[in-house]
Amino acid sequence: MLIRFKKNYEKIAMGLLSFMPTEKEIKKLQATIKEYESNQNWQLYLWKEEDDILGIIGTVKKEDGVVQIQHICVTPSHRHAGIGTKMVNELYNMMPSIAVCGNEHTAAFCERCQSIEQSKVSL
Repeated sequence: MLIRFKKNYEKIAMGLLSFMPTEKEIKKLQATIKEYESNQNWQLYLWKEEDDILGIIGTVKKEDGVVQIQHICVTPSHRHAGIGTKMVNELYNMMPSIAVCGNEHTAAFCERCQSIEQSKVSL
């Protein structure tokens, strides 16, 4: 399930975000976390299963009202298990009346998630 980021999850969030290609430098990573903490248009969610945090998804609300997925990561030991798809689909379900899309780094993955979900519905 997706849970909203809180300050006490900061180290976990930074660890997960560090897997993103754009977040390799510590200063950039700290600036990103600070933006999620201080900017109301930036929202960060953690994916929790039982007591474990397995993934992270971050969004930014654009001026046109579109919510853009700008970060999405799953711990390496839990990749290829459908967790990323679950995170994207739960985000879509949380915001049914809002357009949600990916950015240049996440768009292809988000489109695959939508295709998977649509193929399940048509079965």
